[in-house]
Amino acid sequence: MEWIKQGHVFVPDGNAGWMNSHAGNPFAMQVSDSLYKVFFTCRDAENRSHISWALVDFDNNFGVVEVAEKPVLEPGELGLFDDSGVMMGFLLPHEDKLYLYYLGWNLKVTVPWQNSIGLAISEDGGKTFKKYSKAPILDRNHHDPYSVSYPSIISRGDSYQMWYGSNLSWGSDQSEMKHVIKSASSNDAIQWDIHGRVAVNLKSEVEYALSKPFVILKDGIHYMWYSYRASIESDTYRIGIAVSSNGEDWERRDEMVGISTSDSGWDSEMIEYPWIGKHRDQYVMLYNGNGYGRTGFGAAITKDIILI
Repeated sequence: MEWIKQGHVFVPDGNAGWMNSHAGNPFAMQVSDSLYKVFFTCRDAENRSHISWALVDFDNNFGVVEVAEKPVLEPGELGLFDDSGVMMGFLLPHEDKLYLYYLGWNLKVTVPWQNSIGLAISEDGGKTFKKYSKAPILDRNHHDPYSVSYPSIISRGDSYQMWYGSNLSWGSDQSEMKHVIKSASSNDAIQWDIHGRVAVNLKSEVEYALSKPFVILKDGIHYMWYSYRASIESDTYRIGIAVSSNGEDWERRDEMVGISTSDSGWDSEMIEYPWIGKHRDQYVMLYNGNGYGRTGFGAAITKDIILI
C-alpha cells in the first residue's frame, strides 16, 4: 500500500477571531457527488479550540469551495469538562441524526491537561449541533483513571464498538506519559461499557503515545490508523497502522503504512491524525502535518487498502 500525496488542502488565514489558527483532526462527511464537508479543530487567539468545517471538492484537486462563517461547536462554560476547548473526534450517522463525538479538555495544575469525550447531536444533516449534556459521556473511570481521548466507532448491527485513547500514567514531563488505545462497546452509542483491556500498545521503551485511532472494516478485516510517537529516529508523530480479525486483538504493521513526512514543507516535521474514506474507485486520507494542525491539513490517495 502506498499513499500518493495530493498536496496541502487548507489552513486558516487568521481573519476569524475564533479560527485564528489550526485545522486539526480532519473528518470528512460526503454531502454531494464530489463535495465533502470536512470538520476540523481550530483555535482562537487564547488557544481555546473550536470545531468548524470547510467544504472540499474531492474531484477538483481537493479545492476548498467554502469555509464556515461560525463554529459548529464551541468551548463550554467555565468549570465544565470542555471549558478549555472542544476538538473534533468522530462523526457517526445514528438513525436520522448525526452524533459528533468530541474531545473536551481542561487545563490543569499538577498535570498539563485532562481530556474527556463529549457528544453533540445534529438533527439537520450536520448544519448545526447541540451538546447532548454538560457532562462527558466517557470520562475518567476505574480502568482509565487519568484521561481519555479521541474515539473511533463502528456499527455492528445492533451494537457499537469504540476505540479510544487512554493515559496509563503521567510523569515529570510529557515523554513519561504512557498513552495507549483501548476499546468499549455500546447498545445505543451513548452509554459505553468499558472493557479495560489495551487494544493497541506501545512497542518500545522510547515510544510514549498512540493517539487518535481511525478504524474501518473491509473484507472482514479491521484496519486501524493512528498517530504514534516517539522512536529512535524522531520524537514527533508518524502515522501507523494495525490490523485485526475481531477488533480486539491487533497486530501493529507500522512499516507498511505507506506514508510518512515530506522532505520539506508543511508536513516535513511530523504527520498525524488521519481520516480515511473511499471516494469513487480510490481511498482518500486527510491528515495533519507540522504543529499538530497549525499548518492545516492535506490529502493523499491510494487505489486499495491491502497489506502484504
